[in-house]
Amino acid sequence: MIDRTARPGPVLPARQPGPAVARAGSPAAAFGDLLQRASARLTLSNHAARRIERRDLGLDAPRLQRLDAAIDRAASKGARNTVVVLDNLAVIVDVPGRTIVTALDTTRGKENVFTNIDSVVIA
Repeated sequence: MIDRTARPGPVLPARQPGPAVARAGSPAAAFGDLLQRASARLTLSNHAARRIERRDLGLDAPRLQRLDAAIDRAASKGARNTVVVLDNLAVIVDVPGRTIVTALDTTRGKENVFTNIDSVVIA
């Protein structure tokens, strides 16, 4: 007889997507290393990593520090999804998760329309 009242084994949490794994020597690998050194508090989505790598968007240490400060300012105002404008770069960030969702060069964008955001920070 099967005991249907017994609980199954432990339920494992769903795997959360992490930062993209980059090849050594690629721009994404350099960016990933820079991201970890400049601000351990930020996470990079797979989509954002691919965009940054393909479009060579140039997030260096000073820009990452400005981005981190901009996210802090957005969080202090209660923002949840924000666009951070860094010179000619626009970065969409999930503020509570401190996750860079996507990035684009504003000089090359076709429409430059952002939806589902609640704030904009110019850093």
